[in-house]
Amino acid sequence: MWWDANTIEQTVTKQFVQGRLKPQEAKRLDQMPSFGEALTDRTYWEFIDSSCKKLFLWLDDVGFPNQIFELIEMAYDDDDLPFSLKEVQHLKLTPTKNERMETKFHGRQYKYLLRHLDKASHIDYADPELVPFYIEAKQIAGQGRHVDKVTLPNQPERVFCRCQIRLGTDYVDRAEFRSGINGIRGLQNEHMLSYWASYTHQGYGYILFTPAPEFSLKSLLTTMPSSLKKLDKKVLPQVVMNWILCLADTVCSFHGQDRSHGNIRPSTVLFSKDNFVFLSGFTQLHINALSDTAEGTSSDREAYDYGAPEEVPNSPHSSTVSPGQAAGGSSHQAAEPNPKAADVFSLGCIILELLSFLFGKKGRAFAAHRAAKHRAAGRGSPLPDSSFHGNTRQVEIWMDQLAKDAAEKDDPVFKGVTPILEVVVKMLSTNPSDRPTADYVREKIRQIVVEECGMPEPHCLRRGNSWDFGVDRRLSSISILSSGSGSQHVSDSRSSTGSAGSPIAKAFNAILQGGSEEEVASRARNASQSSYDSAQHALKHLEGASFFREFG
Repeated sequence: MWWDANTIEQTVTKQFVQGRLKPQEAKRLDQMPSFGEALTDRTYWEFIDSSCKKLFLWLDDVGFPNQIFELIEMAYDDDDLPFSLKEVQHLKLTPTKNERMETKFHGRQYKYLLRHLDKASHIDYADPELVPFYIEAKQIAGQGRHVDKVTLPNQPERVFCRCQIRLGTDYVDRAEFRSGINGIRGLQNEHMLSYWASYTHQGYGYILFTPAPEFSLKSLLTTMPSSLKKLDKKVLPQVVMNWILCLADTVCSFHGQDRSHGNIRPSTVLFSKDNFVFLSGFTQLHINALSDTAEGTSSDREAYDYGAPEEVPNSPHSSTVSPGQAAGGSSHQAAEPNPKAADVFSLGCIILELLSFLFGKKGRAFAAHRAAKHRAAGRGSPLPDSSFHGNTRQVEIWMDQLAKDAAEKDDPVFKGVTPILEVVVKMLSTNPSDRPTADYVREKIRQIVVEECGMPEPHCLRRGNSWDFGVDRRLSSISILSSGSGSQHVSDSRSSTGSAGSPIAKAFNAILQGGSEEEVASRARNASQSSYDSAQHALKHLEGASFFREFG
């Protein structure tokens, strides 16, 4: 039990105090202190009731409740707590000096001097203080070793994710810790792992985040959690579509504050026990607090696999200066990095993983498919490249198969799969300038979920958000591949099973050639009958081909 103010008030009654005292001492409660009527008209009990309840509880806890009369005579009350160790020694509670007992007495008083954490608060607790919380789980699956779940006595209905960070000269400086907290306080969104409170205690800093994660997309792609197994099979597709929309909306929230996430990957896409999706890992403090240093290698691999090509060193589209350029070799100047465009690329990878999960495909199978062209024979060979940016053709083949699988489903929710894949094609453009904005992605997915999937009230539905096509949002290719100059093309050398032969690719190729709506549909029909359906979807979702004629 935690002794908060309400518990103390309700517990320390006259009957309670009488029960803790010897009968002869209990009679003194109705008497006045020895300093007499000249200074007060209150009895000992009235002093206890008004200002000495914590003091009495402490004395009773250490085995000397009768000392309350002497402390009142000495004009002590609850406001004098906590006593220093020296003051405890001065009180001489024990018949003979006993340092061990005095130290114990000093620590016990903090049971009744609790300081509760509240939303947005930060408390620096003294070492002897007690921090009121209950541990719900000692470690959260998929998170670092210093991450657990806790509840607070004053917030019993809420479960928090608590992160522990070592403070000190050789670890994280206290000023750096406070600065990091100030940097994340304002990042609040229902789909972000958001700061709730923080504190320091006994050489560690602690941050409480909400909501508390139950599993991550990384674990979901391997094992189906029990919370999802309980869902009706008809409900799961709607849940996944909601996840996709909510993630797009959350990335919009970052970009709307002129921020970027910069770390979108399966391990930073988290889910609560109620299957509520949210993002973490968007500040260095998140990364340091939540990551498990033992998983550094796998974390680096994950960053590579889901990172945008311009973020990867030595990539043709990376903004990193090559050794040749550093030595003075001739080269055009690298473009300024666009972290928001990199977010869109990584979000596209996540959406593909979620759509694959919708069809019961494991993350390992998708990774193996992406890496199929790079597998080396024999033991000891390096891990093949399974990145999205390094295996565009394989990714497009996979998307084409997802579209075919969706066409075989009767559930109307699956009608949104192909249109969403068409958006993902743009998101995975190699050239950052050819990717859509997060606003575009969010609005298109919202439209698809409502109109195609038949979900009139998806989570994160945002009505009235204006969105218009601008030149900067023009998407000039259906292919993920691009040339170094930014002009995009479909390679003639691709096989018929690659993206150039896929229904999605052909549909967008038809649209981007311009012409009337009838001409566009005719070209798509001539490309393949299956492409025709995709073209009709594209015409509907991209608000006609007039935009492409104007800027094409």
